[in-house]
Amino acid sequence: MTPTTTSRTDPTYRGPAGVGAPRLAALPGVHRADTAPSRVLEVERHDTDDHRLAAAGIGLAVSRGGDERPHWRLDLPDGDTAERLTVPLAADAAVAPAVPAQLDELVRGVVRDRAVRPAGRIRTIRTETRLLDADDRVLATVVHDDVTLATLGRATDVEGWTEAQIRRGGARDTLVVEIGNRLLELGLRPAAAAGEAELDRLMRPASRALRRPARDRRASAGAILLDHLAAQVDRLAVEDLRVRRDEPDAVHQFRVASRRLRSALQAYRPLLERGRTNAVVTGLRDLAGQLAPARDAEVLRERISTGLRSVDPELLLGPVQARVTRHFARVEAEARAHVLTALDGAAYASLRRDLDDLVADPPFTKRAGRPARKVLPAQLATSARRLKLAMDVATDPATLGAERDVAVHAARKAGKRLRYATEVARPVVGKGKARGLRELQEALGEHQDTVIARVALRELGALGAGDGENGFSFGVLYGRDAARAERIEAGLPALWRAARP
Repeated sequence: MTPTTTSRTDPTYRGPAGVGAPRLAALPGVHRADTAPSRVLEVERHDTDDHRLAAAGIGLAVSRGGDERPHWRLDLPDGDTAERLTVPLAADAAVAPAVPAQLDELVRGVVRDRAVRPAGRIRTIRTETRLLDADDRVLATVVHDDVTLATLGRATDVEGWTEAQIRRGGARDTLVVEIGNRLLELGLRPAAAAGEAELDRLMRPASRALRRPARDRRASAGAILLDHLAAQVDRLAVEDLRVRRDEPDAVHQFRVASRRLRSALQAYRPLLERGRTNAVVTGLRDLAGQLAPARDAEVLRERISTGLRSVDPELLLGPVQARVTRHFARVEAEARAHVLTALDGAAYASLRRDLDDLVADPPFTKRAGRPARKVLPAQLATSARRLKLAMDVATDPATLGAERDVAVHAARKAGKRLRYATEVARPVVGKGKARGLRELQEALGEHQDTVIARVALRELGALGAGDGENGFSFGVLYGRDAARAERIEAGLPALWRAARP
């Protein structure tokens, strides 16, 4: 079924199944009505038995009967049609064709060890009538759909309805209103097109929908924590797909989702049995380590390239930008291969199973059943104390050199844990708690970037010298980053006083 768009100029109506076509005779300005033969459109959604793709907001489907030739399509969560991936369906394809290898590879991280098979079908009998003026110009097209929706698999739900859409051509508003009145006479009412949205609703795992609590101060601590964990598990599935597609910033967003999960599990340990969560925390930490080189390479390439563009031309000695391009092309290719190997590995598959089990059957302790407004702020205070201890070391004048770099990095990690822990507790503490930490966190992050960049700049300079090139330009950037790190360190005490939770 070709998705229809409801807007101010193309109104859509919906009503019971079996409603016939509207009267289109004697409409103002209409000379004749040209009705095309009916055609059948079909969208067959594919998913696992437990609907893992639907839970992650990913649509994998076979489309037949539209304006395009039959094809597979993969829709990303919150994406538009520009992000849709399509693969033509072979003319001799079976009734239930196998998922193409290029799409199967992308969704592997979501479906993992489960088979993908037909899970839902939308069948539409569409009739289109063009309304023409005396010069055969199209004033409007009335699209009449008889829609039947069915879920497939262990349980089957069948629904049917009628939809009609007025696609405006050169029609005046009066004609559109009159057509709408005739649709109203049939019992249809203004409504959004519902086909795929309704199938999404039926296919989304009921257990996930029921477990999402109302995010308010009356909820238990465990309910709010579970809500956050489930959202991040879904996000991890989405970003897994984006990483496999090699989308910009995908590795970073994947790391953020995993870090949010780890921080929540660490900050709210007393709410969950550690026997179940310790292995998950370790797995998330290992995953972050495997992703780090790819993210670092992406950030470093952009940082160093931007830095070189700001250097005076007379200080650019030799083909320095070419050196950066060659170096990071290799580094990023190796890092990406490492990431994909990790995502296809047994450890990652085990981690994803553990996360699914954690959300489906959370090992809550007694404390998790207490009111969130009492439990979450107390746990948040523990994370705040961790940040205080880390900042005390980072701002101590006796902490110098490499020890200062390590201490600032430790403070940055403690700050992130507090920030992500605050996201969990936001329903009961509001947004104000994290607001004052933003500038501090940015400064700590920038300091760490200078540390990593200086290592890379030293390596680039050495590589250039080994090939007979001049490493002076990389030394200029190294000096800038060293000075930037010193300024940040000098300003940390003031930032900490302003942000102290």
